[in-house]
Amino acid sequence: MRKRIATSVGIGLLAPVIVFAGIDARQSGNISGARTGLTIVVPGAAGGGWDTVARELQAAMRENDIVSNPQVVNISGAAGTIGLNQILEMRGRDDVVMITGTTMVGGIEVNNLGQDLTETGPLRRLADDYLVLAVPASSPFRTLGDFTAAWQNDPGAVSIGGGSLGGSEHVLTGLMGRAGGVDAAAINYIAYGGGGELLPSMLSDSVAAGISSFVEFGSQIENGDLRALAISAADPVPGVDIPTFREQGLNVDLVNWRGVVSPPGVSPEGLSELSTIIDETVDTPQWQGALERNQWLSEPNTPEQFSAFIADETIRIRAIIEEAGL
Repeated sequence: MRKRIATSVGIGLLAPVIVFAGIDARQSGNISGARTGLTIVVPGAAGGGWDTVARELQAAMRENDIVSNPQVVNISGAAGTIGLNQILEMRGRDDVVMITGTTMVGGIEVNNLGQDLTETGPLRRLADDYLVLAVPASSPFRTLGDFTAAWQNDPGAVSIGGGSLGGSEHVLTGLMGRAGGVDAAAINYIAYGGGGELLPSMLSDSVAAGISSFVEFGSQIENGDLRALAISAADPVPGVDIPTFREQGLNVDLVNWRGVVSPPGVSPEGLSELSTIIDETVDTPQWQGALERNQWLSEPNTPEQFSAFIADETIRIRAIIEEAGL
């Protein structure tokens, strides 16, 4: 699979150091404890799906006096694995949590950095949504069938933009290729830092198609700037007028889940307090409104259930990546 990746090594290496120095400074000051100074780490760019989840949590915590000073810190890169590496090094910290999800599980496998999400302290699976394959309004592709026919004929000429290598968008592209008979080595996948970076390229016709979450593409689809061709749900999504891949003959589906974890080595008391904070937050009207506003799906779950889910998901995504040849 051909990939185009823009990187700035100096900035990429320096940013996490600066950011986490700031987090350490918070711990060494007068503020201590998750209730008074919780930091929510977003291992992705501002404006992306993980960032949206974190800022909705932050708002609900603040408005309901669950945490007096919640802060969101963004550390993007390598499908979230840069942020994960920092969290793994913050062993025992009970005033920091990190947003995670499908993209990170895939990023760990593709980047082969020896990391393991199961080393963290799973707190709760927060929200699920689905990915959308969309094209600019000016595109000749009116349907998924149009897109697939052109893609099968000349994969290299049909560029597909999405998130980091190993991320959910990359995984979905591999699944689409496998189902559509397109060789993974011929796919022209262009990795962006997130939906916020991808959209300008789509709107300027720099890529033939793009994949991102419904919430990131939603407003552009509604106002006619983008045309949605398919959504990655297994079944039609109530309230979303986008046909699934399966409905259109392509045997593909993928859930884009998001959750929250702690660093490894947090004490049982610290984990219990963090879990209570998250549970209190998702029970608020503000969070319930966020679920509706962003069209996220959510079910009650415990840290133990989320831990088992992460272990199963790691095995599942690894198998998908190997089978799709990513």
